[in-house]
Amino acid sequence: MKKIGTFNQPISEVIAGMGHGDTLVIGDAGLPIPAGVRRIDLALKPGVPGFMETLEVVLRELQIESAVAAAEMPGASADLYGRMTELLGATPLSLVSHEEFKTLTGRAAAVIRTGECTSYANIILKSGVIF
Repeated sequence: MKKIGTFNQPISEVIAGMGHGDTLVIGDAGLPIPAGVRRIDLALKPGVPGFMETLEVVLRELQIESAVAAAEMPGASADLYGRMTELLGATPLSLVSHEEFKTLTGRAAAVIRTGECTSYANIILKSGVIF
């Protein structure tokens, strides 16, 4: 049995295969996932698992150099946005329109779909390097 990190095999597999500059998306229950992009569906019911708990687990395993979120998030979901930016710390965060965000998901290694039902609870994580 795995000793550290996530027990979720598909998430571990995707992260282990990512290189510098690859992207991974964590999305809410309503985020459309483009055809051809791997879907890791964690959604069990509304709110389970949540966006923040999923992001926390992924950030324990994935070295990131930057992130992207929808420009609509701070206004529509201010509390969640605040918790997300606090968790990201000094990691550079770019804000783009939600339409541009959805376009960028087409290049992701995978989209992790959560049960989150908060508006714009989505993030693109760009893989960094550990050296």
